[in-house]
Amino acid sequence: MESLDDVIDAMIADRVIHRHRRKWLIAIALVVVLALVILVAGGWKEKVGRTVPTLTAPATVEAGKWEYTVTKAEIRVRKAGEYTDAETELRVYFDLKNIDEEEKTSDSLRQQLLVFVPGGGQEHVQSNGADCHGELNWVLVYGLPPESCFTTFEVPADFTSDLVEIGILGERYVSDSAVLGANDEPYWQAERPDAVVQLKPEVVDVTGEDR
Repeated sequence: MESLDDVIDAMIADRVIHRHRRKWLIAIALVVVLALVILVAGGWKEKVGRTVPTLTAPATVEAGKWEYTVTKAEIRVRKAGEYTDAETELRVYFDLKNIDEEEKTSDSLRQQLLVFVPGGGQEHVQSNGADCHGELNWVLVYGLPPESCFTTFEVPADFTSDLVEIGILGERYVSDSAVLGANDEPYWQAERPDAVVQLKPEVVDVTGEDR
């Protein structure tokens, strides 16, 4: 039969263990919360805490099935005419190569894989895809050399900027979770930020040019 001293010692030890266990649980919870905050604040929405590299053009980025060599940007201004309103667009030029080692298939660049990051808490602006050889949604063949392309972002007519940031997303070649879907075969999906490229745009007056 345990003595009173043994019972008291056991109670004290249990309280000490309980106290330390609570501290560890609080510490683990804080780490999890911090990780979630970093995840939510990640990507490119804010320069502080950005989780992807920020590069200066010209820059080459591999993201998913694509390799981009981003070269220059233009703010293309079309002044108002007698019957037309003023318009401005942001155009970014790059060489694009299909590096799909997984499926080795031809494809065109999806609009949401390139975005303009305005900063200041504003939502990013999706591109219109890749215009190569004067054709939007040009299909690039795996294994061929890069094609010279550009993409366009809609911006306000009075838009000006000395520096623009373009976010590049890359898809991952993964399968659906067994819990969330029935497809166990991997495929290109789940795009996420891979890099931000900074460019100093040139202002170009395109008034009178064909649209």
